[in-house]
Amino acid sequence: MDKDKKDDACKRSANPCFWNILNPLAALIYWRDPKKSGIVFGVILGVLLSLAYFSLISVLAYLSLISLIGTVAFRIYKTVLQAIQKTSDGHPFKEFLEVDLTLPAEKVHQFADIAVAHTNAAISEFRRLFLVEDIVDSLKFGVLLWCLTYVGSWFNGMTLVIIGVVALFTLPKVYETNKEQIDQNLALVQARVNEITAKVKAAIPLGKKAEPTKEE
Repeated sequence: MDKDKKDDACKRSANPCFWNILNPLAALIYWRDPKKSGIVFGVILGVLLSLAYFSLISVLAYLSLISLIGTVAFRIYKTVLQAIQKTSDGHPFKEFLEVDLTLPAEKVHQFADIAVAHTNAAISEFRRLFLVEDIVDSLKFGVLLWCLTYVGSWFNGMTLVIIGVVALFTLPKVYETNKEQIDQNLALVQARVNEITAKVKAAIPLGKKAEPTKEE
């Protein structure tokens, strides 16, 4: 029932809805079908680990070659089997060859609209932080950048991508399983952060916006 309500809200909304667009991805990262999620996770992780040791061109070439050898071998096997059994089953990949792989224009436009919306929001946020609209937020952003310099010295880009993929396929499921306990701890942390932020803003005059003066 909740899903139906979300779908109706998506249809009534002028903006594309993440629920309809990202539902297949959510099913994968929440392991709704363990077999399918395991295959996708294993393939992505295997490709990323390969890219960590070999060039992109080599990985793509080897994966394509292995796939081609497998399909050719299977096609020959089925052809020989049909000749021996004198059957007319046809092409072994017929159902896959008939699948429509055309990208729906509506979905492409939805993804483009979402990408543009998030890009504009990110640009506005970076402008706000770098031009110090709120000094406390800019200082917190500076601390984050400073921490990232250490993260960059410890890990390279590919390692971070691999960690990100592993986190994507593990953390959402862990959160779903232990949602109540995690929410309670996050609420405590958020309350503490808000308390510290309020104290910092109270101590730094630049963090306060000047109130407009009333002219008599």
